[in-house]
Amino acid sequence: MTKDNPRRRAPVTITLRDETPRPGPAEAPPVDQPDALPNPRAMQMAVRITAARPSRLTRIFLGLGLSLLVFLLSVAALDFITRMLGVYPLLGWVAAALFAGFTLAAIGMALREWWGWRRFRRIDTIQRQAAAALSEADLAAARRTTDALVALYTSRPEMEWHRQRLAERRGDTFDASALLGLAEAELLAPLDQQARREIEAAARTVAATTALVPLALADVAAALAANMRMIRRMAQIYGGRAGTVGGWRLARTVVTHLIATGAVAAGDDLIQTVAGGGVLAKMSRRFGEGLVNGALTARVGIAAMEVCRPLPFLTQPRPKVGNLLSRGLRGLFGNDENNARGA
Repeated sequence: MTKDNPRRRAPVTITLRDETPRPGPAEAPPVDQPDALPNPRAMQMAVRITAARPSRLTRIFLGLGLSLLVFLLSVAALDFITRMLGVYPLLGWVAAALFAGFTLAAIGMALREWWGWRRFRRIDTIQRQAAAALSEADLAAARRTTDALVALYTSRPEMEWHRQRLAERRGDTFDASALLGLAEAELLAPLDQQARREIEAAARTVAATTALVPLALADVAAALAANMRMIRRMAQIYGGRAGTVGGWRLARTVVTHLIATGAVAAGDDLIQTVAGGGVLAKMSRRFGEGLVNGALTARVGIAAMEVCRPLPFLTQPRPKVGNLLSRGLRGLFGNDENNARGA
């Protein structure tokens, strides 16, 4: 018989808490992270500056003002030269020679702008002829388009071998799309490689300037200059000419093409495509902005290719932003060994 233990504790009383259900992690409000995604401020401002088009009244005002200014300056210059010839004949003749040289240079620049847009009209005509030949499957129209494309590059010695290959192989083609695809492969494929290198260089410049230069508006100026230079180089590569005024008009055409195709916006899809998911988390906010600005520059370059290219992409692959950016920024962001391993 056992005795009761006098030290046995009393029963423990547990008070039940309120059984009201509480929200779980899935119902918690999202954390506000306004700076989680890089803001491509430089490229956005550069696109706005390029796409800015004054109203008709503003263009008339600026045109009349510029004409009046040129007229007044010309009258003042002629009056100065006339008086100088009467007082100091030698200096007067020097001033007259300088004025004549400046006038000839201005006429030459105007002729260069006109010739450049004449070349662009030829490229635009080839583009429309190619589209009509493909839509109607017209072999005769495709042959005329091919002849116009060959004539566009007749004056370029580096295209001589490609023109000969096209001349040797075009006789075996009896289909419109196949003939234009052959012309694209023989004539435009080497030019596409040059255009890709220009896009990569421009994307690298914009990304590096955004990431490494902390000066205000320096990234905007660098993005605008790099994109303008890239667009002008696209025109030169594919057979066009773009002067000072023509370069701005061509840039507005490229931006209009970007807006029409909806490729100017940068969002999560672009960042995931370029960054591969997680790379931006290892970078600073400034480096992330540089990456996105470089991606937008690559998009502008692809749009410039489509505008300046005489033929659409038929047999040749259309460039992709991720591929262009990864090659352009190789060694600039991240580890060189990882880049070399992924090449």
